[in-house]
Amino acid sequence: MNFGFSYIGLLFLLMLMIPNIIWSKKKPKDYDKYAENENKLLLVFERIGEIAVTCISLIFSDFNINKPSAWSIVLLVAFLLMILYEIYWIRYFKSEKTMKDMYSSILGIPVAGATLPVLAFILLGAYGKNLPLIISTLILGIGHIGIHIKHKKESDKF
Repeated sequence: MNFGFSYIGLLFLLMLMIPNIIWSKKKPKDYDKYAENENKLLLVFERIGEIAVTCISLIFSDFNINKPSAWSIVLLVAFLLMILYEIYWIRYFKSEKTMKDMYSSILGIPVAGATLPVLAFILLGAYGKNLPLIISTLILGIGHIGIHIKHKKESDKF
């Protein structure tokens, strides 16, 4: 693991955060009602994971593009997952913005808005051979995906 700025980490974070900033103005109807009932332990995991993933993604240069190797495929797959994440958001923003739209799957990947970036950052950690990013992303995933699965189950009742 090598300390240094990661432009790839920054790119992934921008791909993650820009749609979320837009989403904050285009939330599904009644979203806040679901957010009020979030599991506090899952929320702690999500917040710790968010902070750790953000910091680690930026401070290790291991994620930057190196000479081509078999590991380059892992980075490519991670990037393709982030592209799929952007497609998920485009589809959501063009939709009626219901809870069903928010928790839709894409290519069979459940709760795609939560799952895709978690998978992408795990692969980014694998590409950089960076255990702290992998562990931080798993912590984030437990909280983030867990919260969104609970929201989906609650919204499916209505």
